[in-house]
Amino acid sequence: MHILQPKHSKLNEKETKEVLLNFNVSKSQLPKIYSTDPALSEGCISGDIIKIERKEGEKTYVYYRVVI
Repeated sequence: MHILQPKHSKLNEKETKEVLLNFNVSKSQLPKIYSTDPALSEGCISGDIIKIERKEGEKTYVYYRVVI
Protein backbone atom coordinates (compact mmCIF):
# COMPACT_ATOMS: atom_id res chain seq x y z
CA MET A 1 0.00 0.00 0.00
CA HIS A 2 1.25 3.45 -0.91
CA ILE A 3 1.48 6.16 1.76
CA LEU A 4 -0.99 8.38 -0.15
CA GLN A 5 -3.53 5.59 -0.68
CA PRO A 6 -6.56 5.69 1.63
CA LYS A 7 -7.05 2.78 4.02
CA HIS A 8 -9.31 0.02 2.63
CA SER A 9 -10.76 -2.54 5.04
CA LYS A 10 -13.29 -5.34 4.58
CA LEU A 11 -16.34 -5.26 6.88
CA ASN A 12 -17.50 -8.34 8.75
CA GLU A 13 -21.15 -9.48 8.71
CA LYS A 14 -22.15 -7.48 11.81
CA GLU A 15 -20.60 -4.25 10.49
CA THR A 16 -22.19 -4.85 7.08
CA LYS A 17 -25.67 -5.13 8.60
CA GLU A 18 -25.10 -1.96 10.67
CA VAL A 19 -24.01 0.06 7.62
CA LEU A 20 -26.94 -1.12 5.50
CA LEU A 21 -29.43 -0.36 8.29
CA ASN A 22 -27.82 3.00 9.12
CA PHE A 23 -28.02 4.23 5.52
CA ASN A 24 -31.27 2.33 4.77
CA VAL A 25 -29.88 0.87 1.53
CA SER A 26 -29.25 -2.54 0.02
CA LYS A 27 -25.90 -3.80 -1.27
CA SER A 28 -27.01 -3.16 -4.85
CA GLN A 29 -27.51 0.54 -4.07
CA LEU A 30 -23.95 1.11 -2.81
CA PRO A 31 -21.25 2.39 -5.15
CA LYS A 32 -19.16 -0.35 -6.76
CA ILE A 33 -15.47 -1.24 -6.71
CA TYR A 34 -13.90 -3.93 -8.89
CA SER A 35 -12.34 -6.98 -7.25
CA THR A 36 -9.26 -6.34 -9.40
CA ASP A 37 -8.69 -2.89 -7.86
CA PRO A 38 -5.09 -2.80 -6.57
CA ALA A 39 -6.16 -1.05 -3.34
CA LEU A 40 -8.18 -4.06 -2.16
CA SER A 41 -6.61 -6.60 0.13
CA GLU A 42 -6.43 -10.23 -0.90
CA GLY A 43 -9.44 -12.32 -0.01
CA CYS A 44 -12.08 -9.79 -1.07
CA ILE A 45 -14.80 -11.46 -3.09
CA SER A 46 -17.88 -10.25 -4.90
CA GLY A 47 -20.51 -8.96 -2.46
CA ASP A 48 -18.10 -7.85 0.28
CA ILE A 49 -18.43 -4.30 1.55
CA ILE A 50 -15.26 -2.22 1.79
CA LYS A 51 -14.77 0.74 4.13
CA ILE A 52 -12.48 3.43 2.72
CA GLU A 53 -11.00 5.96 5.16
CA ARG A 54 -9.53 9.07 3.56
CA LYS A 55 -7.72 11.54 5.82
CA GLU A 56 -7.57 15.20 4.83
CA GLY A 57 -5.86 17.27 7.48
CA GLU A 58 -7.64 16.74 10.79
CA LYS A 59 -10.78 15.20 9.24
CA THR A 60 -11.34 11.59 8.24
CA TYR A 61 -13.92 10.86 5.55
CA VAL A 62 -15.49 7.40 5.32
CA TYR A 63 -16.81 5.83 2.12
CA TYR A 64 -18.36 2.42 1.52
CA ARG A 65 -18.14 0.34 -1.68
CA VAL A 66 -19.41 -3.10 -2.62
CA VAL A 67 -17.03 -5.42 -4.46
CA ILE A 68 -18.14 -6.63 -7.88
